[in-house]
Amino acid sequence: MTIENTPAPALDGERADLLAQLAAARTALRSTVDGLTDEQAGAHPTVSALSLGGLVKHVAAMEDNWQRFVVEGPSAMKYELPEGVTWADFASGTAREFPQWAIDHRNTFVMLPGETLAGILARYEQIAARTEEIIAAVPDLAATHPLPDAPWHEAGAVRSVRRVLMHLIHETAQHAGHADIIRESLDGRTAG
Repeated sequence: MTIENTPAPALDGERADLLAQLAAARTALRSTVDGLTDEQAGAHPTVSALSLGGLVKHVAAMEDNWQRFVVEGPSAMKYELPEGVTWADFASGTAREFPQWAIDHRNTFVMLPGETLAGILARYEQIAARTEEIIAAVPDLAATHPLPDAPWHEAGAVRSVRRVLMHLIHETAQHAGHADIIRESLDGRTAG
């Protein structure tokens, strides 16, 4: 599917509603980092490695991946393993080598050295704007692509653009809830 850089058409009601829900979930997530320093955004006050900056970074990366899937299909999400590594090795953590995509995914949950909250938020804004462009330009929300081969996807499953949007709304809202808990652990403040 090709998305051209032409003026966005007026959104139909369904697209407008779905994008409004996604925007509301994004706002809830972004509000959890209001007023934080980079150090606070990178802190992980719970037993997990999750940080507020990392959660925003993760949600932005997942939105970017899924929107590339809408445009490019399953080739946008390849889950190849290194030679000689099985999914059982990967799942058990005993793989002799982990694929770069898995390392990159793990790194989306934390702020890496040199990353700033302002930079993460700016990237999220760019991804959000691109999502809106793609959804406005895609000819049909019912258009589907097969999901890439991976043990967490049912064999032969497909996803429509509509279902991708619903997934993004769900994931963003879910992580906004996680972020609210982390923010409260940091300084007692919540987004709501």
